[in-house]
Parts: sequence; structure tokens; C-alpha cells
Amino acid sequence: MKEKYTKLIIDEAFRLGFSACGISKARFLEEEAKNLENWLKSKKNGEMSFMERNFDKRLNPCLMVNNAKSVISVSQNYFPKKEIKNISISKFAYGKDYHILMKKKLKKLMDFIKKNIGEVNGRTFVDSAPVLERKWAKLSGIGWVGKNANLINFHNGSFFFLGELIIDLELNYNNEISKNYCGTCRICIDACPTGAIEKEFVINANKCISYLTVEFKGKINENLQAKLNVFACDICQDVCPFNKKSIPHKEDFFHPKKILFEKNLEDWKKISKKEFNEIFRGSAIKRIKYEKFLRNLHFQKK
Repeated sequence: MKEKYTKLIIDEAFRLGFSACGISKARFLEEEAKNLENWLKSKKNGEMSFMERNFDKRLNPCLMVNNAKSVISVSQNYFPKKEIKNISISKFAYGKDYHILMKKKLKKLMDFIKKNIGEVNGRTFVDSAPVLERKWAKLSGIGWVGKNANLINFHNGSFFFLGELIIDLELNYNNEISKNYCGTCRICIDACPTGAIEKEFVINANKCISYLTVEFKGKINENLQAKLNVFACDICQDVCPFNKKSIPHKEDFFHPKKILFEKNLEDWKKISKKEFNEIFRGSAIKRIKYEKFLRNLHFQKK
């Protein structure tokens, strides 16, 4: 039955529009404990104190789902057909907030499992709980962790979101991608303008443009101000050779509004709070609020 149930779940995940689906055995991630502890002790998480909470839960899915047996990982392509060049925002924020779509799809997958397999208990996760999503996606065979700490798929690059279902049903498990295809390449490390990739696989959030423009609430270091974007950053992904294989998504939910291509930098600097709220309604950009949006715009050059 494990083989039958596994195929049912994976087939349904693709039917729902996910780009990839892999399944790994739920277990305590002993090998990750020391790395996570050292990263937190070094304060490389910046002001993201939530990373310090629920340490045990981050390593053990059984603490979030009783009697957890399987972690189902899915990915969702968000690579755009056309790049927005007049305002420096990350590609993941071109359309509506991905959390909404991913959670909706995962809920449908969970409902499908219960309807077609039986009484299965589980929870859905989309970047909103203490889940080491890249590790689980790696274990499920979706990709490997690159030197910029992003998950990379050999065929599709790294422009995709991740989500998980943790359930108490035993399934067949995919093989982990044991090889790191980055090899000797260090283009992402050399391209980072703030030196946030301090060494292979180690990101210092205190220097990361994505963190500084989205999460950080304090005063930006003057040496970093001129290097900032308006919202998050794609540089280490844009230069990755594997992203030359990226193909545009076909998800209407992620298509950008026309106005994002029309306004120039000076137009953006003049927008009112009301305009900001209207333009970015339902967008991930809304979370930084109007004041931080203007702060980040202030650092932009023509």
C-alpha cells in the first residue's frame, strides 16, 4: 500500500500545479543541530529572534505532528517571464503573496490524502513555522543546498518556493541528492555586494540585503546603504549558472501588476501611503509597510 499511496500523493501534487514533490522519512535531524546552534550563537540571524525559539522543534517534526512518519516537500516555480527593471524588488514578490497560494494548494493536498487514503493526521507548513524546509527538500531529492544556502534543482535552478506536509502516514521515500553540483564554482559568493555569504553555505543575515530591506528595523550601516534594494535581493541567484535553466512560471497568482513596469524611480518616491496600500494589496511587499518602503527607496540611485 505504501507504493500506491506514495504515487497517489505525488501525482496529486503535480495535478495541483506544484513543480516538484518528494518525500522523506520524518526523523530527528541530528546532523543539523550543531550547525544551527553555532549559527545562532554567532548572532548571524540578526534581529530574527524567532529563529532562536523552538530549537528542538526545528530539528524534530515529531514535536509538531504527533507520531510523524513522513515529510512531503513540494516546490513551486516563480521565475517570471519578464523582469522588472525600474524598481529593485525580488522576483518572488512580483505577484501576490506566495504564502496564500502555497497554503491553499497544500490544504487541498491534505484533504485529498484524507479522502483517498483515510484518517491521516498532519499539518501544512509554508515558511511560517520552525521547519528546516531546505533540509527536508534536500532529503526528499528535490535539490541540493548551494553555496548561497538556497536549494538548487539541477533542471530548474533555484527560483521556487518550498512547502511541506508533515503526516503520520508511512510512505516510500525518495533518495537524497548526495552530490553537490556547485563544485568549485563560487560565483554567488563573489557577486554578493555586501559579503553576506561569508563562506560556503554560511549566510550572515546582518549583511544580507534581503534581511536588511525586509526584516531589519534599525539604522542601516552607511557603508551598506548604497548597496541596498527596495525589497529583498536576487543577486546570488541571478548569477547562478543553474538558473540559466529556469523557465517562466505559468501561475496567474504570481503575475505582476502592469503598474510595476510603468513607474520610474522618481514616481515611486512620490507615492502616497494610500497608493502603496492599493498597489501592493495582497503582495509580500505589503509586510514591510509604507515607511520602510520609503526608507529603502531613499537609498536608491537613478
